[in-house]
Amino acid sequence: MREMTEEMDCWFEKGTELANFSSTNNEILDSFDYLLRQSVNIRHTKQIHSQILFFGASGSPFLAAGLVSSYARFGLLCDAQKVFETTTSECISNLLLWNSILRATVTNGEYQETLGLYLRMKNFGVGADGFTFPLVVRACAMIGNRRLCKILHCHVLEMGFQNHLHVVNELLGLYGKLGRMDDARQLFDRMVVRSHISWNTMVSGFSLTCDSDGALQMFRRMELEGLEPNPVTWTSLLSSHARCGHCRETLELYGVMRGRGIGATAEALAVVISVSADSDEFGRGEALHGYVVRGGFENYLFVKNSLICMYGKHGAVNDAEVLFSEMESKNIVTWNALITSYGESGLCDQAFALFSQLEKLDGHPLTRPNVISWCAVIGGFASKGRCEESMELFRQMQLANLVANSVTISCILSVCAELSALSLGREIHAHVIRGSMDGNVLVGNGLINMYTKCGSLRQGHWAFQKIDGKDLFSWNTMIAGYGMHGLGENALETFDQMIKDGYKPDGVTFVTVISACSHAGLVNEGRKLFDQMRREYRIEPQVEHYACMVDLLGRAGFLQEASGIVGSMPMEPNACVWGALLNSCRMYKNEDVAEETASQILSLDCAMTGSYMLLSNIYAASGRWGDSARVRLSARSRGLKKMPGQSWIVVKKKIHGVVVKIGLGCELYVQNSLLHFFSVSDGCSYASQLFDEMLVREVVSWRGLISRYLSSGLFDEAISLFLKIDVKPNVVAFVSLLVVVGSMRDMYG
Repeated sequence: MREMTEEMDCWFEKGTELANFSSTNNEILDSFDYLLRQSVNIRHTKQIHSQILFFGASGSPFLAAGLVSSYARFGLLCDAQKVFETTTSECISNLLLWNSILRATVTNGEYQETLGLYLRMKNFGVGADGFTFPLVVRACAMIGNRRLCKILHCHVLEMGFQNHLHVVNELLGLYGKLGRMDDARQLFDRMVVRSHISWNTMVSGFSLTCDSDGALQMFRRMELEGLEPNPVTWTSLLSSHARCGHCRETLELYGVMRGRGIGATAEALAVVISVSADSDEFGRGEALHGYVVRGGFENYLFVKNSLICMYGKHGAVNDAEVLFSEMESKNIVTWNALITSYGESGLCDQAFALFSQLEKLDGHPLTRPNVISWCAVIGGFASKGRCEESMELFRQMQLANLVANSVTISCILSVCAELSALSLGREIHAHVIRGSMDGNVLVGNGLINMYTKCGSLRQGHWAFQKIDGKDLFSWNTMIAGYGMHGLGENALETFDQMIKDGYKPDGVTFVTVISACSHAGLVNEGRKLFDQMRREYRIEPQVEHYACMVDLLGRAGFLQEASGIVGSMPMEPNACVWGALLNSCRMYKNEDVAEETASQILSLDCAMTGSYMLLSNIYAASGRWGDSARVRLSARSRGLKKMPGQSWIVVKKKIHGVVVKIGLGCELYVQNSLLHFFSVSDGCSYASQLFDEMLVREVVSWRGLISRYLSSGLFDEAISLFLKIDVKPNVVAFVSLLVVVGSMRDMYG
């Protein structure tokens, strides 16, 4: 290549000596065409162009087509279009030149321009050939306009290219991209001659429409007709199963492929690695990484990107970091893969730090943060409950003039739902309508969730009705929305309508509808649904379903029946089940069942503080302060802490979190009561430990521990603690403290 560059430079320096290079005009044209095909950079192309103009050869359609192709190869579509537009009238009727500019626009992604040029070509009376139609069909497929595709297919038939192999192969790909595989199959069946590309295009079309069964049938038909599937066929088949979420089947097919001695391609490896990321096959993913190294696939960027995703989804972030740091060449997918890995692992700050690093890069525009980058870091903060930061990032994304996609909108709507920020949710809804995304199922589901959690059921129902192609998640979200507001009848009506419309409920559906019955007191209906789930839909109840049934029966006062369900569970009850039963005991003041439940809760190795606090409050309400203290100390000994409640207020369109003081006050009352209990019983170490852990102390708190020290004869500790009081006591409290200290000092001399 270096020798060729030096040779070309030498020719350009000699200038007019090029005339002696050939003896005829055809040889000159051939020489220029040879130079154009060998051009290694844009500078050489421009030098060749200047020589063509110098020798008056610009009127040649052959050279004009070569110049268009050369400029387009280096991404200079504007220069290619200038060459095309400035050619002579004789050149404009040459089909080679038209095909060259059509290929240039398709290659550079200007598909609308391609169709416009095709119409101009027809108006000039230039007929298309077997090279023209594949280019125009490809552009039409990328635009996705079905009406235009039908018109173009008619043009193919009018021009007599219905049996042209390359044209028909492109039409197969077009119908596959449009999701019209029935039309593609009819066209395929009428083909007189088929190539491997024909079969591969059909398998790929079924893959794009997530029809793994159709892809497998076409694959088997190919084998029955005596054609051996090549690696591209296998890759399309693997992709079809991966797109449908059939992880196990995809890995099995990969094993069959390798068993037949067919070497894996880089594309096939990327598919299988992605599947291992979405399944529990972490060991398989590591083995594939080893095969990537042994097979020499490390230089394929998309394979490395798949490995980063695989390690990230399995929580092996350190391994993902190592791969990322080892890569000399990175694209935006690489950065997004590691940012997503951080976000999904709950490492929000690391995700944001890497995102900020990406923003500061001065490289190619393709390595700037895109909508996926923003969505990954926004989703990471949202999943960790850091909603304010997530919302602020979304605002920054809008200021960066990036159009949010459906995933980003769905994520930010969930943030609005968690914050109960109805006004902000409505703003996002307006943004959705302006962006014509209101027909998207994912966005529609997010709107239902946001409106129902913000208490606007009417608007939630309206958003539900606006979704044309509802999925199961749409129905589940609407049922859950009615349930959380105690509208059990509406939830049951929605469930019945879902069944009538042909949707099959899953385990989540039954959790939502039984929970709705629980909040509305519909005990009989809840029992029927639980039985229907097992008998009619063959769904085995999980621990969540049992927890809902315990809550349903417990709220209605059927504590013994609820206890019986807990005892008959085929799996070990978790804290949610025991918590539901314990809450029912609190409601009906049933200490007998509460006693049985308490021992089970204390024996669980659980990080949920709710059950502990509930049990402690039950004991405190009945005056059993010792048992209440024992439960709280048990929670503290396990490192559990009660998270304070939080509310949000909006000031100048910004959300601010506020810790709820009422909840803190209730906790303080219980702690002071416990200190008083310890002051009149033998619990000095407990009292001291409890005092140290108190976030807020009142005068009564200090007095409780001082009394404990005095009653134990620890006078120096009592005096020392008295001198450390950091709250301003009123007169009554101060005098009471002095009386306690003075009386105890006199008593013990």
